[in-house]
Amino acid sequence: MSTTTNTSTRTIDVLVVDDDFMVTRVHRTFVERVAPFRVVGTAGTAGEAVAAVDALRPDLVLLDLYLPDGFGLDVIPRLRAAGHDCDVMAITAAREADAVRGAVRHGVVDYLLKPFEYEDLRPRLERYAAQRGRLLTTVVRGQADVDRVLAGAFATAPGTALPKGLSVETAGLVERVLRTAEGTLSAAECAAATGVSRVSARRYLEYFHAVGSAEVTLRYGAAGRPERRYHWRG
Repeated sequence: MSTTTNTSTRTIDVLVVDDDFMVTRVHRTFVERVAPFRVVGTAGTAGEAVAAVDALRPDLVLLDLYLPDGFGLDVIPRLRAAGHDCDVMAITAAREADAVRGAVRHGVVDYLLKPFEYEDLRPRLERYAAQRGRLLTTVVRGQADVDRVLAGAFATAPGTALPKGLSVETAGLVERVLRTAEGTLSAAECAAATGVSRVSARRYLEYFHAVGSAEVTLRYGAAGRPERRYHWRG
């Protein structure tokens, strides 16, 4: 695999979509503190978002899901039908598992819950910029090159690789469900929210626990083994 370095340092143009102008102002300030991002426009409705993408051609859209004229995820098919290939990061208060699953199915690059601080957004933007640089500069000569690029789409601790048998895509789905859960999740609850088997959900949850990303507590019932419940750290 061969890469160049200049492409990844190009400016990344961002459109901020939120129906609260004060929130939009804060998000804009956060984004513009992170190089090489710059905000090229804002929108307050789904219709305005589509029009703004048509006019401004941003690289990345920070998309609120609760918009006055529709659900934010419904904007994404409209953009694709119009030929736009911009990336989308969901910035939302939507904690429902259906919203998270829908975001994954629509190919969002990240899912950040409101309210959040600058230090919550900054590493996600930096991770996106690094991944975008890899995608733009990679020359694929074989499967190993593909695997190296896709591995960057899932954030684990630096230098940490997924164990054999675990996939990047499913790990990302389990991570999002665990991050957005209210309280703790069991393996069975995680399986129901993600659509994977309980055994598979348990493997991913235990992996996150092993690398320090998730905490485990035990819930004792009237009889039998205690139930292991998981909670995303931080």
